[in-house]
Amino acid sequence: MSQPVSTQRHRLPVRTLVAASIGNAIEWYDWTIYATFSIYFATQIFPSGNPTAALLSTLATYALAFFFRPLGGFLLGRFADLRGRRTAMLMTILLMAGGSFVIAILPTFEMVGWLAPALLLLARVAQGMSLGGEVSNASAYLGEIAPPERRGRYSSFFYISTGTAVLLASLLGALLASTLTEDQLGSWGWRVPFLIGGVLGLAGMWMRRSMAETEQFEQNKETAAKIKNPLRLTLREHPKAVLQLVGFTLLSTLCYYTFFSALTPFATKSRGADASEVFLALSIATALFVLLQYPMGAASDRFGRKPQLLIWSAATAVLSVPLSWLIGPGFWNMLVVFCVGLVLYTAMTSIAPAIMSELFPTELRGLGIGAWYNLTVAVFGGTAPLVIQSLGAAGLSTLFFVYLAVGAVLAFIAILTLPETKGTVLR
Repeated sequence: MSQPVSTQRHRLPVRTLVAASIGNAIEWYDWTIYATFSIYFATQIFPSGNPTAALLSTLATYALAFFFRPLGGFLLGRFADLRGRRTAMLMTILLMAGGSFVIAILPTFEMVGWLAPALLLLARVAQGMSLGGEVSNASAYLGEIAPPERRGRYSSFFYISTGTAVLLASLLGALLASTLTEDQLGSWGWRVPFLIGGVLGLAGMWMRRSMAETEQFEQNKETAAKIKNPLRLTLREHPKAVLQLVGFTLLSTLCYYTFFSALTPFATKSRGADASEVFLALSIATALFVLLQYPMGAASDRFGRKPQLLIWSAATAVLSVPLSWLIGPGFWNMLVVFCVGLVLYTAMTSIAPAIMSELFPTELRGLGIGAWYNLTVAVFGGTAPLVIQSLGAAGLSTLFFVYLAVGAVLAFIAILTLPETKGTVLR
């Protein structure tokens, strides 16, 4: 059912939108700095005798933590459907901040042996569960508080804050890479970004303390409480929505981890690019990514969600492999790769909360998004840095970008089945 567009001037509740989005921003900041600084702390936490094995072990820990995201999405998504989005989002940001502080003060392998990687794994598991709940619950919150004709605009704040946080991580990487030596980065410099992440998490908790619960949750919480076996219910009554979510999330998560995380260590270690130039190129592209979020969200409210998603998936399918040929030494090459990839990606990220919220009814929204979105991310996103690094070491790096292109084709097919939802009232 479509809503008529109001002629009254609408005032965005910016403070509420930032508070709702900041948890996801902080969590993506933490996940990004883990991937980008892994090349520096791998031999601190794992045995230093074989640097390649240490890096692969660090990335394997990164991947393993992803498989706790579906559990976090299921538990915290169901908790949000029963107890409220706000309460669940306070829990997720607390878990993430705690994990960051633990990593910042981790003892090294030389000090405590295998206890060091065990503590790293525990911190990452907590952050994995946290992120599993955060994405779904913040998406549901933004979708539910938005007027139907402005849901794209409200959704854009999700990645405005996320992109800003990733930009902070990238700029911090550039600053540390240019001011500290390799030895300093490896011995203590890598701890600084994790300490900052913990402090940002505490600031996010303070911002969320005064958020109001959504009216849609309040109206539907009794219905949610009566549901038995909610995960099975999503498959029985909403199988098409589940498949659509998996289809476009597959490509979304591959795009994220390709351009924001995996390419940085891959370009420097496997293709010989200068680390400071890679960080600078990523920073510029990320700034552009942030600036385009709101205009793209507004465009979806005017022209529709589906055209944007189709352009994103089709262009990614065509351009992934050609872009991979540019990865290597040279600032301008890397700037083109990052800018093209991330500009295309804004077509999806600017409306991600809207698209996901529109798939499930309110009483199943937190769990439906949390379980199936995070399962897809765990399978395809958590393994992305490990896959690209392993293929690069074997001299088969181009295959990863073929893999990305195939994912884009599958997403395009899934998007074709989506109805147009601009201006519609959430179920």
